[in-house]
Amino acid sequence: MSQYTMTSAPDYIPVKMLREIQNERFMETFRYVYANVQWYRDLLEEHNVSPDSIKSIADISKLPFVKKTDLRDTYPFGMFAAPRNEIVRYHASSGTTGKPIVMGYTRGDLEVWNASVARGLAACGINDTDVLQNAYGYGLFTGGLGLHGGGEKLGCSVVPISGGNTERQLMLMRDFGATVVSCTPSYFLHLIDHAKKIGFDWKETKMRAGFFGAEPWTEEMRRSIEAETGIKAYDIYGLTEISGPGVGCECACQAGVHIFEDNFYPEIVDTETLEPLPDGEIGELVFTTLCKRGTPLIRYRTRDITSIVVEQCACGRTVRRISRISHRSDDMMIIRGVNVFPGQIEASLLAVDPTLIHYQIVLSKNATGLDVIETRVELSAEKFAELADNVAAVEAFKRAIGEKMQRTIGINVKISFVEPNSLPRSEGKLNRVVDNRNK
Repeated sequence: MSQYTMTSAPDYIPVKMLREIQNERFMETFRYVYANVQWYRDLLEEHNVSPDSIKSIADISKLPFVKKTDLRDTYPFGMFAAPRNEIVRYHASSGTTGKPIVMGYTRGDLEVWNASVARGLAACGINDTDVLQNAYGYGLFTGGLGLHGGGEKLGCSVVPISGGNTERQLMLMRDFGATVVSCTPSYFLHLIDHAKKIGFDWKETKMRAGFFGAEPWTEEMRRSIEAETGIKAYDIYGLTEISGPGVGCECACQAGVHIFEDNFYPEIVDTETLEPLPDGEIGELVFTTLCKRGTPLIRYRTRDITSIVVEQCACGRTVRRISRISHRSDDMMIIRGVNVFPGQIEASLLAVDPTLIHYQIVLSKNATGLDVIETRVELSAEKFAELADNVAAVEAFKRAIGEKMQRTIGINVKISFVEPNSLPRSEGKLNRVVDNRNK
């Protein structure tokens, strides 16, 4: 029987003891990074911070932040603290906007990571009787091996199918008796689409839970997934720079992501001033790794916008929760001076009709140089047939969506309908925004 259960000890330790553990691990990490990363020593000197002034974790706000650009600028190994012969695995970001971010893991780092993922799965009632079909991509992306290692740590039977082969995914899900699936939410929506196309019945499977992450998704999308399949959909959180999936995870209450803060120390800072904010205030999430030795990070700016939930969860865990991440600060679109986020568009669509789960946002400029935002909405086969040859109904449906979006974001959005299965699908992270303004 796995040591990780619904009542895993690290999740329930008294808060005073948790703070003592965080303090001890922070001071050890700070000294370790200062001794082994020349770049970090230079950064402290640049900000006139003396190592002697850091006495406890209460002094963390005196330390400078680390940003994604810092990791790219030190590519590939400039942020490594452990010697190369202690690195047993590398992971990296895709590098689509520049050089990839490269992170190294010691054997101990992998143990901490696997244990964190296992705690997240266990928090939702998953155990060693479950079959986990892991449809995250394997490779340099952290999703595949992250869920794989955590599932095995928990004692699950893991099906390492990775992404793609959609029809085979559904076949093996049914034939292998998978009870749990893990993938990006956009890929699971693709599975739902294909299931409808081939007449696949989710009731013929043993599926009871799904763990979705690696891209923002809304509460409305959760409700749509659960209604379509009958499973419980859980949010698992992580990022390549900190470790990968398993930095935090929802519990069975589905009331916010528990951060495993004995391993990953969270802060919320003001997006403008970067000053620390108290629990309950919305701002940017910042992490310090407390146990990592390959590439430890102190005060890493995630760009994720959220808040730390003040109330203790009904599950009794003492590790704090963050509210659902609505957006990233770098996902923001500025349209005629108005800040717009893709999640607002999605929430508006699903509020009007839960079947409108496939959409694309296209940004352009009109003849006078003003920004134009268009949302291309893919209709389901049923909705497409319902509206066929009924111009009045089409216009009324467009108007309902447009009015909802206008109330949500404060500006008019052009609504275009497209045929079923005509918008791009993705087996990994899905980019829903096409920005043609500078073309």
